[in-house]
Amino acid sequence: MLNERAPLVLCAEDHEELRRDLCDELREAGYRVVEASDGEEALAHLKAMPDVILCDITMPRLNGYALLEQVRNGFPELADTPFIFLTALSDRFDIIEGKRLGADDYLVKPIDYDLLLATLEARLRQVSRMRDKSTRELDHLRQGIHHLRSEISEHAFAAAKSALDLMAAGVVLLDNRGQPLLINRAALRLNLDKPPLNGVPSLEGISDTSSQQLHQAVRRNLVANRLSAESTDCLRLSRLGGHSDLMLFICSLANGAPNADSPAVAVMLIDPNQRVQLPEPLLAELFGFTPTEATIATHLAEGQRKEDIAELLGVSATTVAFHLRNLFQKTDTRRQAELIAVILAGSMSLSIQS
Repeated sequence: MLNERAPLVLCAEDHEELRRDLCDELREAGYRVVEASDGEEALAHLKAMPDVILCDITMPRLNGYALLEQVRNGFPELADTPFIFLTALSDRFDIIEGKRLGADDYLVKPIDYDLLLATLEARLRQVSRMRDKSTRELDHLRQGIHHLRSEISEHAFAAAKSALDLMAAGVVLLDNRGQPLLINRAALRLNLDKPPLNGVPSLEGISDTSSQQLHQAVRRNLVANRLSAESTDCLRLSRLGGHSDLMLFICSLANGAPNADSPAVAVMLIDPNQRVQLPEPLLAELFGFTPTEATIATHLAEGQRKEDIAELLGVSATTVAFHLRNLFQKTDTRRQAELIAVILAGSMSLSIQS
């Protein structure tokens, strides 16, 4: 029986016999496989969140280069997914073009299946190492938030709130009953102090569906915290009246929160319309960003689009997408909203420590 946790491989190849042979080899090696006969069909399968993409270059309707460009620019949640070309082309130009668009590797036809399996294993190990590193960094961030109340004096706590009041992101710490211990100025402007619903903080001006998602996420993280378990949710909340969506980052502090004075859950609200001032050198140090990555991370947190960032920095959109991919890898995130939330959480932690 196939292991449901086995890596999922998306195999896009228009040659039916070769695709069948490839998929048979992959399944025999223990991988789960989803097949696509061309680039358009492969696009439709991306929602399955493959762990690796194997892709022929020459395909009808949408070739491999076009599929790669759409994956790298339009699917940030797949930023750390290895993309490997299957090609009969060995021309230097073709390899350079693929690398420029973000390809991770090449396998030349006829396929050497031992080399194929070794390449998949190596790429998946690389992704695993990067995610482990990012998880350790996120744990460090979580600990910084956890110690906010337990390791500083009441006077320092008030000073920390003053520092958080300078942030454009709304920051809220909840106790083990879901009641706010700390609400910064930005969160108050977003009306998070509206009367709670069933003991969970509420927001004015969001859709009923978003309100339900918020309540479920808070309750889920409160339960996780009582079990001293880590839990993280990243939501996009629809606002009424034509306003931009709110991005929401919620995490349990995994400390058991033995009493009502201890923070149990951290909530961060990000309004794309508000500019966020982030210290780039400190972000670079916290997450291991390069200077360019820190700059792009800051612009993303300010709500700017990739195209606007490319124009502002005088680089191509592909270059921005390349750096965005590195940002996902270094923060162990898969979606842009989640990336921004983690970056802002890092900024919050740095403000507290300052």
